[in-house]
Amino acid sequence: MKKIFIAGLLLICFVAAKAQEVVQLPIPKLGKVSLRYMFRNGSICDPAGKEGLTSITTDMIVESGTSKMSSTDIRKMIYPWSAYMSSSTDKEVSIISFEVPSQYLDEFYSKVVRELLLHPSFTKSDFDRLLSNQQNYVEQVIRQSSDEELGKKYLESFIFRGTPYAQLNEGNVASVKTLTVEDAKKQYQSYFTNSNVLIGIAGDYPASFVSKVKADAGLLSVLKPNLPQISMPAQPKGISVEIVSKKGALGSAVSAGFPMNLTRSNDDFAAMMVANSWLGEHRKSYSRLYKKIREERSMNYGDYTYIEWYQNGGGNMLPPAGTPRTLNYFSIWLRPVQTAKGLKGQYPELKDIKIGHAHYAIRMAIREMENVVKNGLSQEDFDATRDFLKSYSKLYIETPSKKLGYLMDSRFYGRKDWITELDGLLSKLTLADVNNAMKKYWQVQNMDIVIVTDESEVNDLVESLRTGAVSPMSYSDNLKATLPKEILDEDEVVAKYPLEVREVKVVDIDDTFLK
Repeated sequence: MKKIFIAGLLLICFVAAKAQEVVQLPIPKLGKVSLRYMFRNGSICDPAGKEGLTSITTDMIVESGTSKMSSTDIRKMIYPWSAYMSSSTDKEVSIISFEVPSQYLDEFYSKVVRELLLHPSFTKSDFDRLLSNQQNYVEQVIRQSSDEELGKKYLESFIFRGTPYAQLNEGNVASVKTLTVEDAKKQYQSYFTNSNVLIGIAGDYPASFVSKVKADAGLLSVLKPNLPQISMPAQPKGISVEIVSKKGALGSAVSAGFPMNLTRSNDDFAAMMVANSWLGEHRKSYSRLYKKIREERSMNYGDYTYIEWYQNGGGNMLPPAGTPRTLNYFSIWLRPVQTAKGLKGQYPELKDIKIGHAHYAIRMAIREMENVVKNGLSQEDFDATRDFLKSYSKLYIETPSKKLGYLMDSRFYGRKDWITELDGLLSKLTLADVNNAMKKYWQVQNMDIVIVTDESEVNDLVESLRTGAVSPMSYSDNLKATLPKEILDEDEVVAKYPLEVREVKVVDIDDTFLK
């Protein structure tokens, strides 16, 4: 076990919402209604050896039909209505969502929503279908579909090793094989209860609908869920690197980070949003890392940083609602840089290089982070970034469903309406607040790093990281000829930037997420 628990327990923020509490967002004449159930459970409630159980249980509630209708019958019924149903499980919550045009609300709710929540059928055939999908995900999809997402998932497991946060929400190869439909029935009764649900309703709905939904939620299981208490993992000492060796990887996908005792419940989060946005705002081309690594050196597709978990970063342009967490971490995401094999295949003049760009890119990212922590932002950068966030954060709630999701997440963090409150927090921020927060929360030479790369790159990369060898930037002759002297001079400095690497380990991709 790499991590140890800090003395004392970090209490769960949500604990128990008031029984059947309802968050309302009435929007007259919208023409549709969104209904959302947030259950306080999540993957941390999975029994040992049964990791992935909460995830499949949540999916079964939506996908297994009811005592009156099969899942196929439900899908046929709601198709002409353009109704929508979904389920998701994160570390500490499970979300079940519904959306339907207002004219079909009564029938949709009475025949589908109410019955799925209170009387899910949990048929063996539906369970086997969902289990097959889940098993395929942990055995194949997570390893083969995206090196970037694999690296991010592996980093999270690395940072939280030894804690309930370390497991994939979907479980692992060994645990998924043990899951049964009886396990799911028991998890439903124990953790999808009337005392740990928060309800959200948005759109064009009558007042009487709220009372009906609230009363029906009271008919859920009366069992008191045994929610685990969780604690922050210890901060890393020095830099630990784990290289995931993957045959045929087209580049080196880098993820790096460390635990960070900061969430939206703390007003300091607004200050760190400014710092993070300047350094590496997700999918934005103005940030410091994007400029230094992609724009000036054409090394990769993008370079970003985060101060909380960012679900499906390759697909989502905005932070999604529905993943509130008690524990948090900072991370750097360097979208794949080229390997030596790839560079040699493109440019004959680089035939003698031993490693690609991963070591250099890591050095560049950490150096830039260290510089801003030491020197702080300028007043100009602070003003511009804060003004950007005051406008940009409003896009988080661009649809009624997203706004409802953020309102419900706000309850988790002990806030009423975080997006509205954020505007006020940003308005009151000073440059000193941001610079002080960076020094308080950001580590530089203490972090965990994951590199997913081709097997041809592994041995030389290990040697380079362990010895701290110079890792020069490798350009094609044509590109190098266009670069200004100041960039080439900076390259020489970055190539020698010292990293306090304590440990380098190699993991075969087939050995990830086994148990």
